[in-house]
Amino acid sequence: MKVAIVAESFLPDMNGVTHSLLKILQHLKQRGDEVLVIAPSTTADAPRRVEGATVWRLPAMPVAGYRNVRVAVGGVARVRAMLAAFNPDIVHLASPFVLGWRGVRAAQQLGLPTVAVYQTDVPGYAAKYGMPFLENWAWARVERIHMAATRTLAPSTDAINQLRGHGVPRVELWRRGVDTGRFHPSKRSEAFRRLVAPRGETVIGYVGRLALEKQVADLAVLAGIPGTRLVVVGDGPQRQELQEALPHAHFTGFVAGEKLAAAMASLDLFVHPGELETFCQTIQEAMASGVPVVATGRGGPLDLVDSSRTGWLYQPGELGELRGYVEDLVGDGAKRAAFGSAARAAVEGRTWAVVCGQLMELYSETIDRHARQGAGLGGFK
Repeated sequence: MKVAIVAESFLPDMNGVTHSLLKILQHLKQRGDEVLVIAPSTTADAPRRVEGATVWRLPAMPVAGYRNVRVAVGGVARVRAMLAAFNPDIVHLASPFVLGWRGVRAAQQLGLPTVAVYQTDVPGYAAKYGMPFLENWAWARVERIHMAATRTLAPSTDAINQLRGHGVPRVELWRRGVDTGRFHPSKRSEAFRRLVAPRGETVIGYVGRLALEKQVADLAVLAGIPGTRLVVVGDGPQRQELQEALPHAHFTGFVAGEKLAAAMASLDLFVHPGELETFCQTIQEAMASGVPVVATGRGGPLDLVDSSRTGWLYQPGELGELRGYVEDLVGDGAKRAAFGSAARAAVEGRTWAVVCGQLMELYSETIDRHARQGAGLGGFK
């Protein structure tokens, strides 16, 4: 196939969207497919080819508060010209919102089938960042994009229900994969544990971006649990503020590659307080590492965490419940081990090879049904 990917964000900005795209690009490269990535420009040196794919950039501006995050500017015509020049079999819209809106309109004008992959709760972000007046506008944009797409893929049942509740048709489940070789219990590092918990404390960890929507400040409720050390792995615009709010936590800064795998496997317990996760990849990575999870019972974690078997889910906003579940696992090493073992077993079949194989099938079905629809033989319902 010839696949064009319109990416709302891409390298060098590393986030959940970019991570998923890199795995998809690796899979497409192995298959021998021809791939074009259309993404916002960057001020840093960025490769023109990634995993065999050609990368074309559009002018972009930085987002306030996220200097490394850039939003593409301009009209539909330039995206349409890029797509027309490449002439893909299918257009993959990765977490579409700004550039993705132009991408879906350009594809429509060219008669190209599109798969829109819903990944970011932008309307929820608007409310979280104190701009509730933008939430309805953001939902209107999301609805228009996904109604225009040939097919929408959502990462969790909660995200599917959310989109369907807004009248979006043709929504199906497509989960994210996890590298079960890279994230593995064997990566546990005593050196890392000595660094972050020199007194042998039970290590409670958060891994992810340090941004308002992740609600990392909620972890202040865990202060004072005897014999524990909170470790925060990651970086972001809230880092300085969080270091002040969590003075007893150890902040590692940004960690990647094998060091990230070692950090994750070295935790005794993983916590994630964010309420706007459409999936939550770091939960899967913790589970693959054999680490039990305590997360908010909303969004993607509802599908990932089997409460009382692989971890605990607490009611959104009930921080006393969060602390109680953490105390439960901190105080019972046998339960932590049982939950961690069950967590690993639960994700062993969710490799990127499996989920990318599913995506290829979805691509082929979408191309076929789009062609049938164009021929008047019936398409998506």
